[in-house]
Amino acid sequence: MPELVLMETKGNVAVLTLNRPEKLNALNYALNDRLLALLDRIEGDPALRAVVLTGAGRAFSAGGDIPEFAASIRAGGDLASREFVARGQRLTARLEAFPKPVIVAVNGLAYGGGCEITEAAHLAVAVTTARFAKPEVRIGIPPTFGGTQRLPRLAGRKRALEHLLTGDSFGAEQALAMGLISRVVSPGDLMPAALTLAAAITRNAPPVVARIIAAVTRGLNLPIAEGLALEGDQFARVAGSADTAEGLAAWLERREPDWG
Repeated sequence: MPELVLMETKGNVAVLTLNRPEKLNALNYALNDRLLALLDRIEGDPALRAVVLTGAGRAFSAGGDIPEFAASIRAGGDLASREFVARGQRLTARLEAFPKPVIVAVNGLAYGGGCEITEAAHLAVAVTTARFAKPEVRIGIPPTFGGTQRLPRLAGRKRALEHLLTGDSFGAEQALAMGLISRVVSPGDLMPAALTLAAAITRNAPPVVARIIAAVTRGLNLPIAEGLALEGDQFARVAGSADTAEGLAAWLERREPDWG
């Protein structure tokens, strides 16, 4: 059996590739679980400082594996909630809160769960030909991997509801305007662009990067006063560290910092 998720390293970056191209990288339960296991491995490896996540073939991911989760639904709501909903939400929550930057490189279709992974990731680069959609409504279910919550936070309530309620697809430029992705590039430039972005982030101190991710991710769901308190707490966690001392010294001495 082929690996459901391929992993290779490019310097200090882990490149993960969803590897069910014959199924447009549909997210079956085994693929979800394998991706979570690899994220655990990457988090525990200090040599790996960022993640680029992409898809094999012509799709990033067409979403959940419909035959598999349909069987869970037919077996009852409780089972479907455990096997399908909880598993998918666990994956997107893990990506969103991951302490190392996660960059999705959208190489084609990003529908349903593939779109929700893109919403949850810290950053996303997409090719000009990428297509996005929230098609769950057309098969009689609402999005279940966080799409009803994250897309409105990114795009605003009305723009999000248009896509959630129609299921119509949209292109990369519209995804960029909505804040779903951060860059649009030509197909040949996708992985170089994602790796260049990763390199621009990983030149900075990993603990500081992690604190910024935590402040932004958690602060989005808080009132501004609580968010500012969270920001101050994240600052306090690193202010006395060797990384902060080195960063300040490097700036004063007009040199590049050495993070060790």
